[in-house]
Amino acid sequence: MEVLPILKQIRLPITALILIILLTTFVIGCKNVPNDSIDISLKDTERVDNNKHEDKSNTLRVAFSAITSPKESIIYYGDLLKYIENELGIKVEVIQRKTYQEVNDLIEAGEVDLAFICTYAYTLGTKQFGLQSFLVPQKNGKLTYQSYIIVPQDSMITAFDQLKGKRFAFTDPISNTGYLYPKYLLKQKKETAESFFKNTIFTYSHDNSIKAVADKIVDGAAVDGLVFEYLIEKKPEIKDKVRIIGKSKEFGIPPVVVSPKVNTETKDKLKRLFLNLHNSEEGRVILEHLKIERFREQEDDNYDAIREMANEVLNG
Repeated sequence: MEVLPILKQIRLPITALILIILLTTFVIGCKNVPNDSIDISLKDTERVDNNKHEDKSNTLRVAFSAITSPKESIIYYGDLLKYIENELGIKVEVIQRKTYQEVNDLIEAGEVDLAFICTYAYTLGTKQFGLQSFLVPQKNGKLTYQSYIIVPQDSMITAFDQLKGKRFAFTDPISNTGYLYPKYLLKQKKETAESFFKNTIFTYSHDNSIKAVADKIVDGAAVDGLVFEYLIEKKPEIKDKVRIIGKSKEFGIPPVVVSPKVNTETKDKLKRLFLNLHNSEEGRVILEHLKIERFREQEDDNYDAIREMANEVLNG
């Protein structure tokens, strides 16, 4: 599946943003490709060109790896971003890109300050440019998550082995649950994606992979279990179209990180805000919407299992 990025830079108030999302959901939902790349500010209503000389001293640039598609990410995190704006008295500019690697590149270059990224992208960042541990969400009392292997509800397939010769959807080349884990399963069978599957596609977000299975564009996919459970709850009709046939072991949960170039004062303010979110009424409402109990400080060694799996897949 070829997915062409739509590169825009717009600045909109949150109410206008929600209206645009509602208006575009019908149009975008009728297509099989995600709306990939948009830059959004929650305040400024003026449309601007990309100006490298623009003063960003009072702007927090936030990036999302495309764990979910852009419209889902903004709906998912919109209240939290607005809360950050109000509490810290700054503008929040949201930046999204098509691939996880593009977001890592922005973090390394200091072109974003705060990012919600995938676990495999995090482990690569620690190795490649000194990305450091910061915070993680706690969900269901855990700091872990799983990869789910899913198929259409009416499929006769009941195990990963039975996907041989079938069509399969990966999420992103540096996704843990959507790429590394199924590649690991193939490695155990001394197979490759090319030898095992009839063909494969990259969807570049987990909700797009789930939709590809639900619409029978593919026969199976590997997806983030947290995203799957969230979408099942928010869109119950999906439950009648897809079925889980396998789950991975528990991995360290996708983290929230800051660029190594963020100053200590900003980093400390962000850490206090996230760690205390569950202590305020407004914060608890936001967390409930996100299905997060609280944010916790991150332990880097929680991701060692992913590093070991990556080493086996790439070098074993």
